[in-house]
Amino acid sequence: MYRFLLRPKWLAFHLLCLAVIVAMVSLGLWQLRRLDEKREFNDRVRSTTNEPVAPLTDVMEELRGAGGLEDVEYRRVEITATYEARQFEIVNVSQDGVSGHDQVAAVELHDGTMVIVNRGFAPGAQALPQLPMGEVTIIGRLRQSKRAGTGQTADDGSQELTEIRRVDLEVLAQQFDQPLQPLYIELLTEDGETPAGLTPIAFPSLGEGPHMGYAVQWFIFSISVAAGWVLAVRRSAHEPGDRPAKRKKALIPEQYLDG
Repeated sequence: MYRFLLRPKWLAFHLLCLAVIVAMVSLGLWQLRRLDEKREFNDRVRSTTNEPVAPLTDVMEELRGAGGLEDVEYRRVEITATYEARQFEIVNVSQDGVSGHDQVAAVELHDGTMVIVNRGFAPGAQALPQLPMGEVTIIGRLRQSKRAGTGQTADDGSQELTEIRRVDLEVLAQQFDQPLQPLYIELLTEDGETPAGLTPIAFPSLGEGPHMGYAVQWFIFSISVAAGWVLAVRRSAHEPGDRPAKRKKALIPEQYLDG
């Protein structure tokens, strides 16, 4: 009854359905892995941001002892330093649905190293404020350097920059004679206040995103394909053209049987 399943066109149909199911299940599992990564990120950020504000030197000393940069990212730190006169503008950014630009500058620490500081976001074409003179006490959260993604244009650090696309510490290191710290700071307060005309950089969303919903959708799609395969097989098995022909009984006239 099911010998037709071995026909070439049916074998191709089986392989196609199997490939689609495997692909959809793989996509569903990938979404679940993304969900696990997001949950791990959220837990790490919550744990890090709940730690008390610490001097930057203490955090960097702790970092040299063990762990990677991601272990201290979003940690709140405090520094007292003086801004360099030079500043950068991150262009084509948005925050809370509003387009604008960020003000980025560098401060020099007592050990001679530099720390990049993103002072905040200014909406639209609003002019960026002047950098403060003299020493200031900055409290902010540590962030890792950003890199250009696939298809994105990277800044050219070999040229003198005023506008940048992101805080790429490898690029910005070429703009200074002194070495840069391996993390930069997103400013929260400056001498206890938010800089006039700027909004602190938004804290990342700690939601789980759509990954679970997408995973469920991919699994439902794979089940639908499997169910469609079963229905196609059952329907074909019951079609007259796919069933073996029944043998017809030979009808012998009765007069020949009597003889």
